[in-house]
Amino acid sequence: MAKDTESTAYRVLARKYRPSTFEELVGQDALVRTLSNAIDSGRIAHAYMLTGVRGVGKTTTARIIARALNCVGEDGQGGITISPCGKCDQCIAIAEDRHVDVMEMDAASRTGVDDIRELIEGVRYKPVSARFKVYIIDEVHMLSKNAFNALLKTLEEPPEHVRFIFATTEIRKVPVTVLSRCQRFDLRRLDMAQLAEHFGNIAKQEDVAVEDDAIRLISRAADGSVRDGLSLLDQAIALGDGAVTGEQVQNMLGLADRAAVFDLLDQLMGGDIKGALDRMQALYRDGADPVAVLQDLLDATYWITRIKIAPEVADAAYTPEIEKTRGGDLAKKLSLPILTRTWQLLLKGLEETQRAEAQLQAAEMVLVRLAYAADLPTPGDLAKQLTEKPGAPNGGGPAERPTPGTASPGGGPSGSAMTAVAMPAPAPNAPPDPAPAPMPDAIPETSAAPTPSPESFADVLALFEEQREVGIRVQLFNNVHLVQFEKGRIEFRPTEHAQRDLANKTASMLTQWTGERWVVSISQEAGDPTMAEQDAAARQRLLDAAEELPLVQAVKAAFPGSVIRKVTPRGDPSELDYPDMASDDAGLGYDDDEED
Repeated sequence: MAKDTESTAYRVLARKYRPSTFEELVGQDALVRTLSNAIDSGRIAHAYMLTGVRGVGKTTTARIIARALNCVGEDGQGGITISPCGKCDQCIAIAEDRHVDVMEMDAASRTGVDDIRELIEGVRYKPVSARFKVYIIDEVHMLSKNAFNALLKTLEEPPEHVRFIFATTEIRKVPVTVLSRCQRFDLRRLDMAQLAEHFGNIAKQEDVAVEDDAIRLISRAADGSVRDGLSLLDQAIALGDGAVTGEQVQNMLGLADRAAVFDLLDQLMGGDIKGALDRMQALYRDGADPVAVLQDLLDATYWITRIKIAPEVADAAYTPEIEKTRGGDLAKKLSLPILTRTWQLLLKGLEETQRAEAQLQAAEMVLVRLAYAADLPTPGDLAKQLTEKPGAPNGGGPAERPTPGTASPGGGPSGSAMTAVAMPAPAPNAPPDPAPAPMPDAIPETSAAPTPSPESFADVLALFEEQREVGIRVQLFNNVHLVQFEKGRIEFRPTEHAQRDLANKTASMLTQWTGERWVVSISQEAGDPTMAEQDAAARQRLLDAAEELPLVQAVKAAFPGSVIRKVTPRGDPSELDYPDMASDDAGLGYDDDEED
């Protein structure tokens, strides 16, 4: 009964179609060619390091190398070969993982130095029946530091009958002292065309009808991993019960229809927020995961950008039909700045959606943000508008930005990233209008008209405060003795607490904001008191003047021990000449509604 059960047990595709020779290894031509030449010339290394993402064939390659080193041929007289026969006792025992001289160790579960000591103890003994003792250590990066150190000496000078083969997905975690003692092979990801061809051949061998769209979806979801793709194909075959369609795979993976993704992106770029949200709701009801929809939008943006940069990509054999047609159309309508901004917004929104508790709502807010940002001008376009039409970039009055998706006077959707917006002619003698402010959800573009040059050092401080460069403003206020000021040139003596690069930063920012060259130099002269010292002295003069007021003296006589904490003069304190405050007109407790 046990034998019958074992004989009828199903083997998953990833195990059933595991390569047993280098000819069957898919997508690793460089590795196969290097090992073939090494075996033919007898230049066989004592240690190999195989690295790559999961499911590309690292452990499989290690087992094939072990068979190639120990194969004796069907007649028992063969030697080392690049094409092991698979029929001799050595090949069969290695394939069934029962060969006494080929030891496979999982470093993820045996990480300690004691495990490596046990391995080293066995190295000195010659193989029992094979040509070489082969040690295959999977996920070698999981070994502890002490385990690596214990292995170093043996790895550098192993006996002639020993070969080491290491496999890892985290090559950066392997010490360089170990890497320098191994021949390293990087197993590459397989592209979609290679995966699609491989999965199609396996489907034919399994006598299962699988649509091309289904193969393409599985190849994309595999992300370069053969094992991941075979697991998905196995699942799809079980779901389809003899015939696998693209729609079935799409539902299985929780993906959105590819055409619907391009429709959604088209609506977003056209500013049709309501239509985009309705489509998102429809995709969600059909089983699409919100995170997967955003990933599909990222993928669509990537393809459109590639077609925009290199149009011949659209005609390549590996490019799906939907990317050729819809991607090509959108590539003609969208500019590269819009595509790169769309990519950045989607990438940031994807991270937020993955962390959100309500992923659908988070994804919809990403779409709203994207639609509103789609019609923002690029920094270059905004600067061009401001320089070419300085009188009124948007006409005689403030421009009111229409809501995306609403009808514009010209009949097309307003706010569209794909529609040129006509600028009305400026009214005669109209005052300059500020650039229109972006919508709250949009990401503002950092282009503006040059700021007028400051006329005094106080104007410099005000400009830094206006530009929100608070750190530099505090430094200039507290730690600078002004020696000389003129338009375009500042000379000051910094205190010991000033930043070392304060002069360079001040000059650079002033030049950037004003569009005029500013020179800021360091002087050894004493200069004026710092602005902080001048401000403190002015406040003290106000306090001293207030002390002389009869009303204040009467209050202090009635309330012994009272102290004046603050004096608020009438008018702007910066414009005061600090006159004699002994008159009743000076006053305390300034009220905004009073007249001077």
